[in-house]
Amino acid sequence: MIKIAVAGIGGVGGYFGGRLARHYHTSDEVEVYFIARGENETAIRQHGLKVETPGSTFTAYPKLVTSNSSLIGEVDYLICSTKSYDLEQSITQLKPCIGKNTIILPLLNGIDSYERIKSIYPKNEVWEGCVYIVSRLTEPGLVTVTGENNALFFGSTNGTSARLDEALRIFTDAGINATLSQNIQQTIWEKYLFISTIATLTSYLDTSIGGILAKPENMELLYALLAEFKQVAKAKGIVFSENSLSAITDRMGKLPYETTSSMHTDYQKGKATEVDSLTGYIVKLGKQLNIPTPTYEKLYTELKNK
Repeated sequence: MIKIAVAGIGGVGGYFGGRLARHYHTSDEVEVYFIARGENETAIRQHGLKVETPGSTFTAYPKLVTSNSSLIGEVDYLICSTKSYDLEQSITQLKPCIGKNTIILPLLNGIDSYERIKSIYPKNEVWEGCVYIVSRLTEPGLVTVTGENNALFFGSTNGTSARLDEALRIFTDAGINATLSQNIQQTIWEKYLFISTIATLTSYLDTSIGGILAKPENMELLYALLAEFKQVAKAKGIVFSENSLSAITDRMGKLPYETTSSMHTDYQKGKATEVDSLTGYIVKLGKQLNIPTPTYEKLYTELKNK
């Protein structure tokens, strides 16, 4: 039996974990476990996890939902979808799930999850991954997806090929739009280019993606952030295509006007945010690489003081 645990049943973990739990609910090959807390855990235990998408609605029932990872035991795959600021605490608490053969796949915002997990579990195989989806945990036990894009990319430069292929099959059989990337670093940086600039700007301006597109002065800020980001990435050996700017604005234009980033939503609710991972990390890298990032620095300073 292949055991999969999904830690963090929010917008990302809820959608992709929900797909897995729904498909493998009666499987004799794969068991899917949810690690959740508080009212979310209670709601899922009582009623399952409801996932609403533009095209369909389904309810998923994991093998077990719990906040106590020792009740699950060692798993084959641990999908980590917690907030980036919770990563170290969360991954340490998940130790009962992590055996020597457990593969850890982070699906977090940011670019440094691999290094942070490896520093705690140096002997485990840690993959890298990212997702494209607009989804929120709108109430305990309910994940709401807006927009049509819901893709998962994962890979590893030194991972076990048979396990990578196995994970791809498990994902795709569950109806997940999954891709095993042959250059996962490039894939993750391309996602980070989008989420870092958009999360920073929606939060700083307190506006939606449609609100950014609507005003020339907002677009000027966006282009300044993108230019600084690309210079930092170039110094790290990551080069983007010539049309990367138009690709981002095209993607923004296809989203509903009111769509915003999860970081902006957290600011609106007065919750902890991922500003250090999504904004501050580019400032930090810029300083390390001697690349000036004046726009990022200005917005990061103001966001930290919000």
